[in-house]
Amino acid sequence: MIVTAPARSTPQDAARPVLEYQTGFGNVLSTEAVPGALPIGQNSPQHAPHGLYAEVISGTAFTAPRAENLSTWMYRLRPSAMHAPFRRIGDRLLRSGPFTEVEAPPNRLRWDPLPIPEARTDFLDGLATLAGSGEPAAQAGLAVHLYCANRSMTQRYFADSDGELMLVPQLGELLIFTELGKLSVAPGEIAVLPRGLKFRVELLGDQARGYLCENYGAPFRLPELGPIGAQGLAQPRDFMAPVAAYEDSEGACEVVTKFMGALWAAHWDRSPLDVVAWHGRLAPYKYDLARFMAVNTVTVDHCDPSIFTVLTSPSGQPGVANCDFVIFPPRWVVAEHTFRPPWFHRNVMSELMGLVQGAYDAKAEGFLPGGVSLHNCMTAHGPDAATFEKATRESLGPVRYKDTLAFMWESRHVFRPTRFALESPALQKNYDAAWTGFRKQFT
Repeated sequence: MIVTAPARSTPQDAARPVLEYQTGFGNVLSTEAVPGALPIGQNSPQHAPHGLYAEVISGTAFTAPRAENLSTWMYRLRPSAMHAPFRRIGDRLLRSGPFTEVEAPPNRLRWDPLPIPEARTDFLDGLATLAGSGEPAAQAGLAVHLYCANRSMTQRYFADSDGELMLVPQLGELLIFTELGKLSVAPGEIAVLPRGLKFRVELLGDQARGYLCENYGAPFRLPELGPIGAQGLAQPRDFMAPVAAYEDSEGACEVVTKFMGALWAAHWDRSPLDVVAWHGRLAPYKYDLARFMAVNTVTVDHCDPSIFTVLTSPSGQPGVANCDFVIFPPRWVVAEHTFRPPWFHRNVMSELMGLVQGAYDAKAEGFLPGGVSLHNCMTAHGPDAATFEKATRESLGPVRYKDTLAFMWESRHVFRPTRFALESPALQKNYDAAWTGFRKQFT
């Protein structure tokens, strides 16, 4: 099914491109920008249509189970193998596992949003690694980066061989032009780009800021639903993949790749985004988080936050994720005789949270849109004193949480902060004070 991007009622609508998308999570998709560019009945004919070159990209091992196997056939102007050698370039503020440059403290940590740079900075130059776990070579763990940009990538492209990328914009809409087509992604949406796919990021406004998860492990998939049943959480049909779009441009450009934690660059004499047609299951996609069907309590207490899981990257151990992507969206809260905010807790799983808009219900203040909080394995946390006092006294009628969107990347692996994160001026030195002021109430 082909759909167009939903209209936006913003002043920038007139300049915003109208894009078409294919729908469905994990579907076998087919698309061509030029009629007849896809061969029929075989993938690699002796002569591909229109003089194109057939090329396959595999996101899983050839022998992965059919339900998990991800690959896509592309038909392009020239093979992507046609390029000069890569040369090592500086990593800037990007880091990769193993994350051992500084010790990981057991403290609760929280950061203010990073400022938009004054110098001209594109998406790639504006990446800074906050924390991570595991390492790319083991294909386990993840890294969390922040991006801040004020210009589009021009004559420059990026591919990440180390992991799948999930973008969560907080400020500014992005146009992501990939080998397989174009995605626009705005705050309130996410985009996921397969490992190794080349792309560039254009800004549709003056500034952009957000979060980026680099998933070294198994690709994200929809979680199992169990007793929730077939209709809860994120619906497969609401995920949108691009239709084929290509650049037929000659001229010098730079392709940067991240490989084994390091950045490498090569000069190309043409755009790498020259795929005229493609078919397969390995594709970038976007999802509007407003379409998530939140499940919540209607009697007492509240469920674990796992009921808000949008996507999961399994670890191999059933029920224990390499990474879960969990959201806390606008929703109704109904519970009788219940302390409604998250309870005080210590988890074996580690939690890294971001805030896209509004306020988070467990913290009265201090957690800002664009900021980050980190509560690692067995670190005690929960609501601050002001939130606790308010929650114990408020009326327990139905409450609608509005104008809020927080999210969490939860992992079985500890998030180890980078040196940049621990030395950043954005690190809140007094975060522990959020849990001062609790009075002994025992009688």
